[in-house]
Amino acid sequence: MEKRFEMLARMAAIVFLLVGCFFVLKPFLAAMLFAACVSISSWPLYLMLLARLKGRRNLAAAIMTLSLVLLIVVPLTLVTYNLADNVARIYDQIKLALDAGALAAPAWLKELPVVGETLDGYVRRLIGSKAEMLELLKNLLEPARRFLLAGGLLLGSGVAQTSLAVFVSFFLYRDGQALLAALLAGMQRILGDNAAQLALTVSRTVRGVMYGLLGTALAQALVAVLGFLIAGVPAVALLGIGTFLFSLIPVGPPLIWGGAAVWLFNQGDTGWGVFMLVWGFFLISGVDNIVKPMLISRGSSLPFLLVLLGVLGGVLAFGFVGLFIGPTLLAVLYGLLRNWTGTPPETP
Repeated sequence: MEKRFEMLARMAAIVFLLVGCFFVLKPFLAAMLFAACVSISSWPLYLMLLARLKGRRNLAAAIMTLSLVLLIVVPLTLVTYNLADNVARIYDQIKLALDAGALAAPAWLKELPVVGETLDGYVRRLIGSKAEMLELLKNLLEPARRFLLAGGLLLGSGVAQTSLAVFVSFFLYRDGQALLAALLAGMQRILGDNAAQLALTVSRTVRGVMYGLLGTALAQALVAVLGFLIAGVPAVALLGIGTFLFSLIPVGPPLIWGGAAVWLFNQGDTGWGVFMLVWGFFLISGVDNIVKPMLISRGSSLPFLLVLLGVLGGVLAFGFVGLFIGPTLLAVLYGLLRNWTGTPPETP
């Protein structure tokens, strides 16, 4: 009886300790998971760098961390800052135009094929009727304000989370080999001979999903940059970075190439505006419909529905970095279940 009481007390103490540690680390859980995904995905590159630096772990980890800062944190910060600055500028211009009564239908609107005459007439009637204009603004401005506020908060939290994740990744790179050995030893005590296979499944799945998401984002950004250069859109580099980041969000890229098309129409370049719409709809967004399912399926055999649910659920659960964490967690669970049940991988 006494031994049983001691065993229960020991188990209760362990559970209490684990629960306490979870609540302590809960605010940093998303960043830690993202850092783990990034570290696992780039681990082969780190090992190559470590070999070239003759085993100097601190220097290799510092170089990898600095690379992550330049590739992730800096572009995300620039996009967040420019988005906030442009939104404020556009809001001020609309407010000044309303106060001065200087609003007018853009000249390019009438030149749009098929619907140009109808839209131009509607906008002119709307501008001429102050009551109708105020009613429309009342219906549109509040949802737009909430959407922009939510987007700004998401990007702002993304900067903070990715910065913390990059900081954590330094220690994962530097001490990763010792941490991996400790994890494998613990897994072997629990799972026996299946520990090595389980670890291999997790690492392959994480790399497959990360390569799929980042590969698709890079492909869309390159296609978008080519279209922006052909159409003569300014700030191509910034728009390319924005396309890369927004491609991780469902229906995100149209916000970038659609805005570029509106700018071209506003400049009087109707032909280039139509070209940008066609290029964006069929090529930029087409990459997402073709490349992402192909890359992720080849890397992890994860059904596209789970990818979509992982992206949306990940954002709701973890914020911006949930774009990566959500699909990765679902892919790992799916892969482990497939191994456990003995289901063969699906052919892409």
